[in-house]
Amino acid sequence: MQRRSTTGDLIPIDLEINATCRRRNSERIRNFLQDLEAAAIPEEEPRSSEASSSFPIAGHSHIEPVEDPIMAEETRRVTLEDYSSSTMPQFFTSIAQPEVQAQKITYPPSLIQLIQNNLFHGLPNEDPYAHLATYIEICNTIRPAGVPADAIRLSLFSFSLAGEAKRWLQSFKGNNLKSWDEVVEIFLKKYFPESKTAEGKAAISSFHQFPDESLSEAPERFRGLLWKNPTHGFSEPIQLNIFIDGLRPQSKQLLDASARVKIKMKTPEEAMDLIESMVVSDIAILRDRAHIPTKKSL
Repeated sequence: MQRRSTTGDLIPIDLEINATCRRRNSERIRNFLQDLEAAAIPEEEPRSSEASSSFPIAGHSHIEPVEDPIMAEETRRVTLEDYSSSTMPQFFTSIAQPEVQAQKITYPPSLIQLIQNNLFHGLPNEDPYAHLATYIEICNTIRPAGVPADAIRLSLFSFSLAGEAKRWLQSFKGNNLKSWDEVVEIFLKKYFPESKTAEGKAAISSFHQFPDESLSEAPERFRGLLWKNPTHGFSEPIQLNIFIDGLRPQSKQLLDASARVKIKMKTPEEAMDLIESMVVSDIAILRDRAHIPTKKSL
């Protein structure tokens, strides 16, 4: 279809009038901005490619770009499908890679095998302190140049966990754990809480020698209680008092006879030396009793 203009010429009818209007409006805005820029920039300075698409602001030398309203509306349009699409996580591990001077760290496969032979699963009967002690002992077997000991322990710790303990470590925010001390702190808070510390202190303070327990076996069992509860807080003199009070009367009499006075009248160092000498003598006596002579040995 065609229509006549005021001069009598035939003008074709535009079927996409909305798109044509938007295009012409964009051209008018662009021409207007170019005229403003030409007026703002002195004639002797050549206009750069950046200035040809920017708008001058009074009081500022920097010219901010002006977006096309139609293009900006299209770029801001986000559909429901965009929200439902899955995104890849930024980090896949909770422990950050430690910064070291060495350009490349290579661990022997035998080291990884030793660590995985000492797995911690997070079970109630497992000892977190014993696990850490064994793990640190294994990591100390190597010392790459330019790699601190804590960096080795930090980067390999995840290999020593399995099951629930592995899932617990992965539950932290990615790359959130950045130091070995931080990992040890949260590990012990999780698997050796204050309730276990209270139980350990109660077991130590209520120590008693068993009726069939020798004088050499009692100190070993007492040291085991101390080792299983490193945060007990008992000083060495208090430990000796608890141990001596838990001995049977016969064992106390032997210690007093060896000391020629009450053993509690000795200093902690003297009492410890006396107990150790008595333990050695008791072990020798038990060994002699276990040896039953035969006709052939006679």
